[in-house]
Amino acid sequence: MKLWQKDNTETSNLVDAFTVGRDKEFDVLLAPFDVQGNKAQAAMLAKIGVLTLDEHSALQAELDNILIEVTNPAFSLPHDVEDIHSYIELLLTQRVGEAGKKIHTGRSRNDQVAVDVKLFLRAEILALKDDVKRTFDLLLAKAEENKHKLIPGYTHLQLAMPSSAGLWLSAYAESLVDDLEMLLAAYNIVNKNPLGSGAGYGSSFPIDRQATTVALGFDAINVSSVYAQMTRGKAEKAVATGISYIAATLSRFAYDCCLYLNQNFGFISFPASLTTGSSIMPHKKNPDVFELIRAKCNRIQATPNELTLLINNLPSGYHRDMQLTKEILFPALEDLKACLQMTCLMLESITVNDHLLEDEKYKYLFTVEAMNELVQQGMSYRDAYRQIGNAVDGGIFAYKARNLNHSHIGSITNLRLDLIREGWNKLRF
Repeated sequence: MKLWQKDNTETSNLVDAFTVGRDKEFDVLLAPFDVQGNKAQAAMLAKIGVLTLDEHSALQAELDNILIEVTNPAFSLPHDVEDIHSYIELLLTQRVGEAGKKIHTGRSRNDQVAVDVKLFLRAEILALKDDVKRTFDLLLAKAEENKHKLIPGYTHLQLAMPSSAGLWLSAYAESLVDDLEMLLAAYNIVNKNPLGSGAGYGSSFPIDRQATTVALGFDAINVSSVYAQMTRGKAEKAVATGISYIAATLSRFAYDCCLYLNQNFGFISFPASLTTGSSIMPHKKNPDVFELIRAKCNRIQATPNELTLLINNLPSGYHRDMQLTKEILFPALEDLKACLQMTCLMLESITVNDHLLEDEKYKYLFTVEAMNELVQQGMSYRDAYRQIGNAVDGGIFAYKARNLNHSHIGSITNLRLDLIREGWNKLRF
């Protein structure tokens, strides 16, 4: 059954298969949101007199029943329907009768899909926010727990200055705050109602777009019916950009963990149950989880570019190209949620090794400390730099590590985790 099919119209099976593609797979995810959109549509049609009160009541009751059916984990679309939109209208017509045939009044499948996708993306963003919050909280908790454990800091992958596990972990927590700012921007773009734009040119019915906006909990309306259709692809790209920022943070953290777990570094460790072995080398404990997080998150970062290539150079109005946004973005969302879950699993069991900087190979980490002490004793900065540099070049540099006291905000002994948490608390979804 197709919404657009006429009595004497048949399409090739090959055309059907090609144009439907993977749509049914992703339409299952949209099913509860299509029900939500239909409930708002029915209420609005009753308000403007297209539906009687009895018809409205019957539709709402049956939509509640359908919601239960489509949210069952075993639900799948029958092979003989085109999409979830056709299927729900078919069920309403079969079960309620003529009222089911009226539900599409003043609506196009274009704005129906647009509202479903926006409702889905809005829910996904809010769920992602909670997943990121759990990761953020764990990073801060582990930063506090390990704040006194010093680790080497690097620039150009060369020994640089002393760092700490607390400073390292809190950096990634703060990074997630900025990432959520990007996701919040995407949320604000998504949280606008396209329903009522029809095929992009409105409707001659006196539909009430404000009523559906309120019913669906949108903050605003996509006012221009043409622009409402132009948000197809643009909204998805905004979300893709938001999740790409989160993915970039996770990928970089995963790389650090792979590096720091290496025996030549040995800064951190994990239980054997969270690592994998080798078929030939019995000593191996491989960071496969972090390697896959890195790989998946790098692929997620390509999602905005893939969407750009899909939607670029299209004129205004709807084009079937937009159908493919789902198969680009929806799996990326699932991958990111899985990566966040696994990052949390690993963080819960991370151990930061202690007394690392007592090893002789890390003595040059303290050249800046030694230089600063000379400056504080009255020597000019340039003379102190030259003296310490000459000692290093002559192989005579020595420094006895003391309790480091860096007082400024965001330094190894003044992490100010409270300020990082305050940044998170300012986010308003």
